[in-house]
Amino acid sequence: MIYLDNAATTLVKPDGVAGAVTAALTGQGSSGRGAYPAALAASRSIFHTRETLAALLGVSDPARICFSANVTEALNLALNGTLRPGDHVISTDWEHNSVLRPLYRLSGQGVKLDFVPADVNGRLDPDAWERLLRKETRAVVCTQASNLTGDQMDLNAVAAFCRRHGLLLIVDGAQGAGLLPVNLEGRGWPDIYCFTGHKALYGPQGTGGLAIQPGVDIRPWNVGGSGVDSYNEQQPQAYPVRLEAGTLNGPGLAGLGAGARYVIEQTPRRLLARASQLAQLFYQQLRPVAALRFYGDFSHWPRVPVVALNLAGFDSSLVADLLSSRYDIAVRSGSHCAPRLHQALGTVSQGALRFSWSSFNTEAETWQAVRALRELAADLTGQTGGCPAAGDT
Repeated sequence: MIYLDNAATTLVKPDGVAGAVTAALTGQGSSGRGAYPAALAASRSIFHTRETLAALLGVSDPARICFSANVTEALNLALNGTLRPGDHVISTDWEHNSVLRPLYRLSGQGVKLDFVPADVNGRLDPDAWERLLRKETRAVVCTQASNLTGDQMDLNAVAAFCRRHGLLLIVDGAQGAGLLPVNLEGRGWPDIYCFTGHKALYGPQGTGGLAIQPGVDIRPWNVGGSGVDSYNEQQPQAYPVRLEAGTLNGPGLAGLGAGARYVIEQTPRRLLARASQLAQLFYQQLRPVAALRFYGDFSHWPRVPVVALNLAGFDSSLVADLLSSRYDIAVRSGSHCAPRLHQALGTVSQGALRFSWSSFNTEAETWQAVRALRELAADLTGQTGGCPAAGDT
């Protein structure tokens, strides 16, 4: 199988990730729930993963790395823990449902929402930020990069806007962590960075978390057992247990630590360059095919290694099924949990095909995907598009 759905989950993991999970499963107890060797081993393993993520994300105190089951839970922790009725939030049409659905639910509790609109090409209106500002605006919540188009948010500009107006900046780093540079304390932004483990951090599913700037307080959303201060009727207020009720996913976090160490060793810049080069090859070879419509801004490389497209008027799920059944190529079709951006692009009924690379994909796999789409375009529409033949051998 040629796996090109890495924006959902990276399938191929670095050496050491599976071994770290197995070692934790077979040799570790519950972190913070005892002083015997197996429990202490679990605590040390999780703390080492905190240290690794803190180093990668530019956080001086590892206690301000709080773990969750995924970026969706992290965003729920951040949004429910900082927003109150009467607050106003600015978000964007690029957002995933991991941002949208918590915001919509909060809107039913008195939080007011506005969204920076995207045009038919997916471009956000740069003048909308100031236009949407209100006296009760509390926060900006935005993605680091669109999971549909791979376009990157101009976080420098967004952060400057937040600083001018004293706003909290919460970032969904699902598509950025492990690929795009993050240095919370060095840059001074964002205030809260939410990440997931199973994408470009090369960890297992069921892992993620928040990196939190000093001075930012998040009210506990989940409360329960913490292993400390058990006679306190309230959730302990010290990070990280403030946001980590219940037993953590020790084996998963051990694997996340191994994946994050690989990212640090390789550097996000190199990993991005490697995967982006393959995405660029794919795009450049298929751009002349008249039957293909691409979505996003491909004027700047390297970029997040995501290419979204459609083949003429054919439903994206049909084309994805043909890629899988005929060519053994795995891609994502449909709405990608990004309803507002599909509405802007005009692809609600058709969806889109999303190809996404990791640093473990190869040029040969990319050429096979190019050939497959050329053949499907010819078979379904009769249009070849005059693509160059270079690299076809």
